[in-house]
Amino acid sequence: MTGKAPLVVVGDALLDRDLTGHADRLAPDAPVPVVADCDERLRPGGAALAAYLAARDGRDVTLITGLDDGRAARELRRLLQPWLRLVPLPMTGELSEKTRVLARGRPVVRLDRGGGRAREATAEARAALASASAVLVSDYGRGTADALRDELRRRPPVVWDPHPRGGPPVPGTRLVTPARAEAHGFAAALAAERGDAEDRAAPGGPGNELRSVAHEACALVRHWRVAAVTVTLGARGALLSYGEHPLLVPVTAAHHGDPCGAGDRFAATAAGLLADGALVGEAVEGAVTAATAFVGDGGAGGLLGTAPAGDTRPPGDDPAGLVARVRAGGGTVVAAGGCFDLLHAGHVGLLQAARRIGDCLVVCVNSDASVQRRKGEGRPVNPLADRVRVLRALACVDAVAVFDEDTPERLLAELRPDVWVKGGDYAGADLPEAALLEEWGGQAVLLPYLDGHSSTALLARASEDAR
Repeated sequence: MTGKAPLVVVGDALLDRDLTGHADRLAPDAPVPVVADCDERLRPGGAALAAYLAARDGRDVTLITGLDDGRAARELRRLLQPWLRLVPLPMTGELSEKTRVLARGRPVVRLDRGGGRAREATAEARAALASASAVLVSDYGRGTADALRDELRRRPPVVWDPHPRGGPPVPGTRLVTPARAEAHGFAAALAAERGDAEDRAAPGGPGNELRSVAHEACALVRHWRVAAVTVTLGARGALLSYGEHPLLVPVTAAHHGDPCGAGDRFAATAAGLLADGALVGEAVEGAVTAATAFVGDGGAGGLLGTAPAGDTRPPGDDPAGLVARVRAGGGTVVAAGGCFDLLHAGHVGLLQAARRIGDCLVVCVNSDASVQRRKGEGRPVNPLADRVRVLRALACVDAVAVFDEDTPERLLAELRPDVWVKGGDYAGADLPEAALLEEWGGQAVLLPYLDGHSSTALLARASEDAR
């Protein structure tokens, strides 16, 4: 195993379907777009997505959820079986399905069918909960959490991801993770129940939004009797409240991709980190980073379903998936490489220029062992995790890939970028990658480099100043 703590997920599973095509005209009989050449992709949804993502993180995951014997449930079992243990609860009705129709990646319409609800708990489900070291409740309001509420009261979850159709989290839950609209709805219902006119007042302008969110989160912490509430705010990050003095956790990079499934990614990451022993604040920071990267990689629609549990890519990055999506849309893939030990103005200028060449930029970065072989003892100054985090924080960088060799030929052969970029301080003879790019019709180029900037020069100056 990976050394990560196991996780039991309790909640309502869905089957999600994306029909993706292109829309170039309106139907002759109605003013609606005609979406043509649709590809179909099935994936787990709801609590099943949260459990699936936790399993892809390398965890031993058990999912307790309502399942019937219908076609949709059979498809969902097929998707989940290689990744996790399923503990089904009997259902009334059929498993819920959500079908999105997308044109060039943008949703046109969503079709829902199936309103099944978990009917009752089973002895197997109760035993799985009793032996759980950590529990995530992903409550989509379809009965699973309600069926096990008594057991959950005795074994409060580390994370409860609520839904307006579901019940309140059980007292003692360590972290509740509503989205902004959900938190506002819960707080408004609470205010109406209490007859509190001030709490019922709508939030003011944008300048007052954070104050309103903090006020609502504080009220929910006290009313629900939970340890903390974090309200997810999309591109603004998340606000964490223990009942006073909230902590705002901003995103590390802004992405404008498909947000579908980001809440499940957030909850699964936070629950996993808490199960591993992280503090609540640390878990929320990690969850914001993971959810942001998830959106940047295409959201739930970008899941490839093939990554092994022991994958060693930097968490949250899927360079191959990004490249495939850009290429499928007819875009240009640009890659750049280097050690990036001490990120400076020369690096930033080069990467910004590289991103302007195409439609995405993948940065290929040397591992710590590779840097040491190239630069000598004492290098890198910054370990790989720090270098990757700094690169990801740049708006011009879409993904980071790591290679352990002295040069990135193997990685480039996997990614097959259209353009490979190096700084102008390299001579043509110093670009062994150029011949490789020609094999698939790519092009290696040099870009002007900001003179007088290099990590080695910076270290030399710092050493001189110290003396």
